[in-house]
Amino acid sequence: MIKQCIHLVVMALVAFFCLSNQAESKDSTSTKPKVTPMPIPPAGSQIITLGAGCFWCTEAVFQLVPGVISVSPGYVGGHVKNPTYKAVCEGTTGHAEVARVVFDPKKVELEKILSVFWRAHDPTTLNRQGADSGTQYRSAIFYENAEQAKIAEKSKTEAGKEFSNPIVTEITKITEFYVAEDYHHNYYALNKNRNPYCKMVIAPKLKKLGLQE
Repeated sequence: MIKQCIHLVVMALVAFFCLSNQAESKDSTSTKPKVTPMPIPPAGSQIITLGAGCFWCTEAVFQLVPGVISVSPGYVGGHVKNPTYKAVCEGTTGHAEVARVVFDPKKVELEKILSVFWRAHDPTTLNRQGADSGTQYRSAIFYENAEQAKIAEKSKTEAGKEFSNPIVTEITKITEFYVAEDYHHNYYALNKNRNPYCKMVIAPKLKKLGLQE
């Protein structure tokens, strides 16, 4: 009973900080936020786009995976062009918060990337990760080609053996990727010492995954 109460208190605090972070981000960007165009991926690299809840968390995780060249937060899978963070958070655009992972296949295979993906979030909860709730937080793999789709489906089947509940992760071909506003990039690295969400949610996740900063 005590453990349950502690868990509920922690979840309530996380939810409060999450909502506070969203409000702060919206207030600080009342004018049109800056969005820097995406750089061209290096020759020989591959891209996989992943939704695993809040993209601050997803970005922080994959930035620390050896063989990953770059990670960019953004939005995929909706019906509105050029969505803003505010609109996505309101759930009106249909987009998922995602991380666009550019990696060197000679240094890390897609299978390894997906292995980290399954462990970095709960793929059995529909449209929710912890205190973050809404379709923008859905679990999703957006593949680039048929080979990636095959690998993703196989990986999902294997991962399903590790969970007691069915995996609800969406696996679909990538549509247009919209890069997130600049203030979302490198969010954990820039805010880990001042933002409670980083301390209470992201830092423990990185530790659990054995990822070193």
